[in-house]
Amino acid sequence: MKQEEKWQAKYDQMMAFMEENHRRPSKYKPEERDMLNWFKHNKKAMNKGIYPKERLERFNKLLEVADKYRRLNQYSHKVSDTL
Repeated sequence: MKQEEKWQAKYDQMMAFMEENHRRPSKYKPEERDMLNWFKHNKKAMNKGIYPKERLERFNKLLEVADKYRRLNQYSHKVSDTL
C-alpha cells in the first residue's frame, strides 16, 4: 500500500467516524487514539506549512467537519447563556 493510499484510508476512517458518532475521536478511548493522533499530526504539518498541496483541500474539508463536532466547555457555555 502506497503512502497516499494509507493517508486516504485514514481520512476515510476519520470522516466516517465523525459522521457516524457525531463527535471527534477521544484521547481517552484506546481504540480511537490512533485516529486522533493522525488528525493532530496532519493539523500540525498544515500549520507549519509543510503539508502536501494535493491533500490540502481534502484535509480542509475534514477540518470543517471536525469543527462542527468541537467539544464545548460546559461551564463557559452555561455562563454565557445566563448573561
